Amino acid sequence: MPLNARRVYLWRVPLLLLRHPQLDLSAWDACVARATQQVPYAQSGWLAATAGRWDAVVETSPQGHYVSVLPLPALRRPWGRVLYQPAFTQQLGLLTTADSRHRELLDYLPLLRGHYAQGYLQLHTGQELASEPPGFQLTERRTYHLPLAPDYATLLTGYTADYRRRLRLNGQQSGPLSVVPLPDITEMLALFRQHSGEAAGLKPKHYQQLQALYACLQPLGQALPLQVRHPETGELLAAALFVRYREQLVYLFAAASPAGKKAGAPLLLLDYVIRQHAGTPGLLLDFEGGMIPSIARFFANFGATPVPYAALSFTSQRPWYLQWMR
Repeated sequence: MPLNARRVYLWRVPLLLLRHPQLDLSAWDACVARATQQVPYAQSGWLAATAGRWDAVVETSPQGHYVSVLPLPALRRPWGRVLYQPAFTQQLGLLTTADSRHRELLDYLPLLRGHYAQGYLQLHTGQELASEPPGFQLTERRTYHLPLAPDYATLLTGYTADYRRRLRLNGQQSGPLSVVPLPDITEMLALFRQHSGEAAGLKPKHYQQLQALYACLQPLGQALPLQVRHPETGELLAAALFVRYREQLVYLFAAASPAGKKAGAPLLLLDYVIRQHAGTPGLLLDFEGGMIPSIARFFANFGATPVPYAALSFTSQRPWYLQWMR
């Protein structure tokens, strides 16, 4: 065991609080891949791109394999280490395998309070909490899901009448808009920066994180970048980056110009993905959002339904000589 690891014994099986340099990333990814919970954001490459470094509570087998992990993205601040939710990382939380002896998040939380000054963690949709853990504040967030097991004709009936009409009208045009693969996301990021970046509050580092994330996911076959262009001018009207991970399809990022929105290009992108993956047993489309009412309505118009997930936060007592800091 690393010398600086924090250890808690429950049922004689240790849970270790490890700093990032102490993590075995090969063991980490093996655990995430075998976990019952499907959380693409917990992959080491994803966390490396969005957080850079992270701590974790891990449970090990007698052979030294990781059998459960709780990712803890952390930053160092003058008043101590702070846990936070990285950009483009909607959900984390506890991931357990069949070999895990600790399947309850409450087993892991006691290790956090003594070693972090503050914390904020968004958990995955499968993380059930019957009540607010002692010393933590619990809030509810929301995303939207659409199961893709039904065939496309059935899924299409879940669209609003207006969406079905707009798709039909596009198909009747002599030069309809169409969705094709996007070779690289650079132009998509430039489109977003031009039309939405300031309002969204994205900084240069966020675009760098997305580029790094795409560079990680693309070789793994998990990235699905798509685009819609004007059939005559070739102008990029809209683009989106979807992520396929196990039985999840995540609508990670999208950009559209005003002309693209007017032409319904974002609608075409999502309809294309739904059409291409319809009839896949067990596959779930996560729209990855829904806290903003207008965006929630957009997702609901495809027949998606709201799914809650939890966010936990806490603040430890600071020493008297730091209590003036905010």
